[in-house]
Amino acid sequence: MKKLYSLLFALLLAVGVLAGCGESTDKPKENAENGEKQTVQQEESAFPVTIKDALDNEVVIESKPEKIVSLIPSNTEIAFALGLGEEVVGVSDYDNYPEEVANKEKIGGMEFNVEKIISLKPNLVLAHASSAHNSAEGLKQLRDAGIAVLVVNDAKNIDQVYESINMIGTASGEKEKAEELVAGMKEKFEAIKEKAKEIKDEDRKKVFVEVSPAPEIYAAGANTFINELLEMIHADNVITEEGWPKMDPEAVIERNPDVIITTHGYYVEDPVGNVLSRDGWQGINAVKNKQVVDVNSDAVTRTGPRLVEGVEELAKAIYPETFK
Repeated sequence: MKKLYSLLFALLLAVGVLAGCGESTDKPKENAENGEKQTVQQEESAFPVTIKDALDNEVVIESKPEKIVSLIPSNTEIAFALGLGEEVVGVSDYDNYPEEVANKEKIGGMEFNVEKIISLKPNLVLAHASSAHNSAEGLKQLRDAGIAVLVVNDAKNIDQVYESINMIGTASGEKEKAEELVAGMKEKFEAIKEKAKEIKDEDRKKVFVEVSPAPEIYAAGANTFINELLEMIHADNVITEEGWPKMDPEAVIERNPDVIITTHGYYVEDPVGNVLSRDGWQGINAVKNKQVVDVNSDAVTRTGPRLVEGVEELAKAIYPETFK
């Protein structure tokens, strides 16, 4: 096509016709249209696609989904980050980001409304391994209705978050965008790691991340993505137990963290004051020095693209002098 345009333009110049200027106005438009058509063709050519989901089910998606229902906020955030906002027609009652989800149909919470989902006529339902076993019957009903149901992995670390993004990208025909999104996250994480090298070993902070307040105190422990974010910024997690253990207040006092991070400010009034006023905690370094900070829970606990924002919040809370 480019060769044809070049020959035509040369011919017009040879005969002294200046109409070529008019043609130059149309060429970008035509090229843009061709580019759009080519992109659509590439997306269509990717289907049908077969994906092995988190439950080892082989899910066949016949064509690029035009309507998507997400059963969990992390899936929704990934879908929107991939530019699928218009395709998402239903979300869970817990979804709150981005703002556009407020205008989407709500399909329930842990117990989703099967009839409601079917009425939305989705081509793809994005389920999640964390709740799939408890909702097995509902998911079966959706499959029996001819809807492709993809159970996304329950990410325990950042690499698994990348897997979630790539899985949803492949299922939705946005594989290239998924790869770009993952590459962008990796680049930002590397920049944070590079900045964290400025922190000397003797200046490393001991940190306690509280995900549920007293009287039932739960914390982020080893082999969690929050622990991975702490390691990324050269902070030491005082909780070495696996997962999300329930903590005895005396154990927290004994481990004496330099900084306490809370993630429950969205439902606890004055979470910082709550920690500072606890009986027996006045001797903890973080309390004595008033190094208690509440951060955005969703950004540090929701396994999606905003984990980059989450680690930035943690970095500024723990090392404000380094991460201004």
